[in-house]
Amino acid sequence: MARTREFDTEAAVSRAMELFWTRGYEATSVRDLTRHLGIGQGSLYAAFGDKDGLYRAALDHYRATLAAAALRDLEAGDGARPAIRTMLLERARIATEGGGRGCLAVNAACERLPHDPATARTVRDMQDAGRDALTDLLRAAAERGEIAPRHDPYTLAGFLVTFLSGLLVAAKVTPDVRALEPLVEVALGALD
Repeated sequence: MARTREFDTEAAVSRAMELFWTRGYEATSVRDLTRHLGIGQGSLYAAFGDKDGLYRAALDHYRATLAAAALRDLEAGDGARPAIRTMLLERARIATEGGGRGCLAVNAACERLPHDPATARTVRDMQDAGRDALTDLLRAAAERGEIAPRHDPYTLAGFLVTFLSGLLVAAKVTPDVRALEPLVEVALGALD
């Protein structure tokens, strides 16, 4: 008779996400994970296959929680410019927490690519979702005359996604959201 798991896998993935986010993939050992999660190595392997399986689950959890929240920020604003400002500043605030842990997705891209195709797909999916949401927001804003129509919305959205990635790396170097706020204002100038 197979034993049932004696731990909450969803909570384990969330806790593993925090550890990977703070330390990175390479610096986090299976031993670190089992200690942090309070589970045995056999339980980790039975639930996730291996460290890489748990890392992929953590990235998927990040996409379903924090990355999804960024997309909701875009939908919640009163107009494109305030929505984009809120989204960028909130991502910068999160990235500066914990002494500048950055963004798990950007950290994953910097640490694991180009040699990890599964991570590349997950990060690309997150970026594509952000670009699509921004494109829709910018297209509607241009039609309302809220922003300058001089740029293609898809290209402008791509610029904002690229800027956000750089901003989140900068948050690791300078973990002070107040120092990053003026950079957001410069990026918003692209909407003029």
